[in-house]
Amino acid sequence: MQRIKRLLHNKAFVATGLVLLALLLCFWFCLPSRLFKSPTSFVLNDSKGVLLGASIAADGQWRFPYDAQVPDKFKQCIIAFEDKRFEHHPGIDIWAMGRAFRQNWKSGRVTSGGSTITMQVIRLATHHQRNWWNKLREALMALRLELTHSKAEILALYASNAPFGSNVVGLNAASWRYFGRSPDKLSWGETAALAVLPNAPSLVHPGKNRLVLLKKRNLLLDKLYHTGIIDSNTAMLAQLEPVPDKPVPLPVEAPHLLARIVSEHQTNQDSDTRISSTINGHLQDQVTQILERHHTVLSANHINNMAAIVLDVESGATLAYAGNIYHPQEPQLESSVDVIGAPRSPGSTLKPLLYATMLNDGFILPHSLIPDIPTQIAGYQPENFDLGYDGAVPASTALARSLNVPAVKMLQKYKYERFYDFLKKAGITTLKQPADYYGLSLILGGGENTLWELAGCYADMARALNHYNQHGGKYNPADYHLPVYQPTKALKPEWQKDGLLDAGSIYYTMEAMEEVMRPGEEMLWQQFASSQRVAWKTGTSFGFRDGWAIGITPKYVVGVWVGNTTGEGRPGLTGINTAAPALFEIFRLLPATRTWFEKPTAAMVKVKVCHESGYRASQYCNHTEEMWIPPAGLKSPICAYHQLVHLDESKQWQVSSNCVSPSQMVTQSWFVLPPAMEYYYKVHNYQYRSLPPFKDGCREENENLMEVIYPKNGASVYVPLEADGKRGRMVCNAAHRQYGAKIFWHLDDQYIGETTSYHQMALNPAPGQHWLTLVDGNGSMLKIRFNVLDKDKSKSE
Repeated sequence: MQRIKRLLHNKAFVATGLVLLALLLCFWFCLPSRLFKSPTSFVLNDSKGVLLGASIAADGQWRFPYDAQVPDKFKQCIIAFEDKRFEHHPGIDIWAMGRAFRQNWKSGRVTSGGSTITMQVIRLATHHQRNWWNKLREALMALRLELTHSKAEILALYASNAPFGSNVVGLNAASWRYFGRSPDKLSWGETAALAVLPNAPSLVHPGKNRLVLLKKRNLLLDKLYHTGIIDSNTAMLAQLEPVPDKPVPLPVEAPHLLARIVSEHQTNQDSDTRISSTINGHLQDQVTQILERHHTVLSANHINNMAAIVLDVESGATLAYAGNIYHPQEPQLESSVDVIGAPRSPGSTLKPLLYATMLNDGFILPHSLIPDIPTQIAGYQPENFDLGYDGAVPASTALARSLNVPAVKMLQKYKYERFYDFLKKAGITTLKQPADYYGLSLILGGGENTLWELAGCYADMARALNHYNQHGGKYNPADYHLPVYQPTKALKPEWQKDGLLDAGSIYYTMEAMEEVMRPGEEMLWQQFASSQRVAWKTGTSFGFRDGWAIGITPKYVVGVWVGNTTGEGRPGLTGINTAAPALFEIFRLLPATRTWFEKPTAAMVKVKVCHESGYRASQYCNHTEEMWIPPAGLKSPICAYHQLVHLDESKQWQVSSNCVSPSQMVTQSWFVLPPAMEYYYKVHNYQYRSLPPFKDGCREENENLMEVIYPKNGASVYVPLEADGKRGRMVCNAAHRQYGAKIFWHLDDQYIGETTSYHQMALNPAPGQHWLTLVDGNGSMLKIRFNVLDKDKSKSE
């Protein structure tokens, strides 16, 4: 019997223990893992924590994310008003609950709640209805909350989630919506007005019942005075302050960046909705004002949109992000479109990248001559912006002047497939089609790029060059990355011997870009000490739809875009006229860069370069200069434009061994361009000397005296229609090395005329294949084939 009793006793003990354990577990796990799950507003702060803008939460509430910092004024006010023993009770206040029970019992209705701030946090999190059973649950959960949360954390939970009237939730949102300032900058009167709102948000809120709000606020200020928290003068002055009348607009300093962040959050739902950005708030405001001033002028030409970005080179951090002018009241302007991230035709802004890659791979040297003559490649005929030709220009000059024909010639030599692959490696993601889709037009804006990626790409180049000089001639692959708008933790660099582009190629690219003349100024700008040294490039898309300007210094990159988001082109919408002036105005806001990019001689080799051609000097180059070049330049071609010529003793005639004995010859090195290049080159270069003519009886049969400039051999051409609809004529051009020489023209072996000195002939060939034959007065002959397309037939097909 005793044994049975002991067994029953033990079972009762175990059962009691299990019940107590179950109750303890229920108590411990009565709190959800996450108290508040309501969506929060996206809040964008600048680099100093100043609010740039915010968006309303998904449920239509102005609810800022949780903020662990509660201003001391609000802490004092809310404790005095809601829970004077908050700092000392364990989550429930027995005295307050007893007082509330007595008052409610006497009145027969609920007149006093007795809830602590901790209990109110539980109610806000669980949305319990107010009855005695739920109050008991709140009390237990409040005790549990106090076990794992500090008083400061509980107060922060309350301040971040308390209702403040209308659709405003949380202290931060209320402070900005009602006073236009952060809560730490509010006065005692303003803070007290906010502290009384959560007590009855449906009854007392700004805009309605203002007398009730005023009375409650002043009673709280009196309580603060009587408890010694504020003095009498402070209390009196605070009571004279007006209570807020209606919500005020939140700051709208970077609306397009905020919209970008909201969009990117859709793919990363776990990201914080409070964004501490790298934006310099003061600079952001100044850049926005600059765009507005320029837009006022440009809008007269129906150019409606403009964007700008400023990057820090070292980190890639975005210092200013003006995705467009912002006129939401004028929907026809489409100012809500963020152009910084929108793919647009880049015009000529990729030319510096081609120049750098060709230097890097040894295809050219910095000043190598590039042909600049009428060109047709597989039906594609590029033209320079001024419709003129120089015959040949140094590659650096072609970049500085943004000449289209030399750029296409360079890409043809480099191969567009190789350049396409480089752009991909450099972080360009907007080229969605294969390389063949773009072809040679890629270098003139045939693809699409974004201001975000282009500005980032140039910042990468500047960063790689800086780091090469700062870190003993090493490269860090991580230097090539997209811009960032949030502070990021710097990764430990992995220094390597080689980089995507060698430092010498980047340096010469920056040097060539610096030579461009600034808008509205003469070349004398270089002589002013106040002028910043800026490497920059403009771009204009086909049809005058986009104007670009991108500038680089060792510390900053600035990018500007001008145009219409609709894609409408406008006369005069060029990068140099519209985007460049704003670019340099923004640069004037930035601290002047005292030093320029250091020449990375450790990444270069010194060689002799031909002064006239810019290529590695051959044995026939008379004027040479030593020059530091990228190492791959050792693979670049030797000057092919200098050759030995044989002259008679007077040096007026070319001769050969067929007519003059070697002892009577004078051998001389001569800079000789092909006839078509010479034809245009000598017009712009007075120092150029054409070869002397051959002495009678001394001509060599294989001498190249003539060249057809248009059409090229194998070309396909259209014959245009005149204004009256009749078939027009195609104008053929040719060049002869000897001035004053006659050329006899033949079309399909039929003589059609002759020209002297200036060799042009207007022809009207029928559709189909034709032969054009040129014969000069000395019997030299040149023959090419071309095809005339039938425009009507092409349309019908």
